[in-house]
Amino acid sequence: MDIEKEYSNVAERICGNIVLAESSGEAMRKWRGIFSITQSDLAKKIGVRASVISDYESGRRSPGINFVRKFVLALIDLDRERGYPTLSKYRYIIEDSKAILDMVEYSRTVGIGEFCDAVEGVLLNDFEKLIHGHTFVDSIVAIMTFNAFDFYKLYGLTSERAIVFTQVSSGRSPMVAVRVSNLKPSAVVLHGIEADSVDRIAMKIAEVERIPLIVSDMGVGEMIDELRRRFA
Repeated sequence: MDIEKEYSNVAERICGNIVLAESSGEAMRKWRGIFSITQSDLAKKIGVRASVISDYESGRRSPGINFVRKFVLALIDLDRERGYPTLSKYRYIIEDSKAILDMVEYSRTVGIGEFCDAVEGVLLNDFEKLIHGHTFVDSIVAIMTFNAFDFYKLYGLTSERAIVFTQVSSGRSPMVAVRVSNLKPSAVVLHGIEADSVDRIAMKIAEVERIPLIVSDMGVGEMIDELRRRFA
């Protein structure tokens, strides 16, 4: 798959996320922030005043599908002009992976407390991060099949997401993988393990990387359904 085709697919996913979001303005502001683009630069690229972007992001105006498309294409075009600093991180997300059980971009920003409540989780440290999506990954399949590049597939369109590792025995292997990766998630959930069974090295990595570490024994399917219902 060529690079332009890959980025076209990513653009479609971002458009869908904005259109289906509970608040399209908040979703637009989220994506502009992910691409690190100012309202002024984006407005200039689209050919409108910066106040128009502000009106859409604040909810004072409701965007139609045509404007959403212009908005997303402008983000990608500006990223291209800068050498794809944002999208180049996510070139591998289009490929399928048997290890990835579910991947969703949220329609709004979610805090750690609200996320923990949704997954009936226990937070093992006190770090605060913002979550924009989740990825569920089968830890055993990932360990057996992932190469050095495959780990980036877990991050979807943004690293500001919770990664839920299933079939966890101690949590060490998933956290070591997080430690050596250039991208860091907003939170890690170790599924199917009790708090007192979490490996001390896993705990230490979470502390060093300042990543909220959560344990939950809620059913995987139930957890996915609940997160999608609340935040997708």
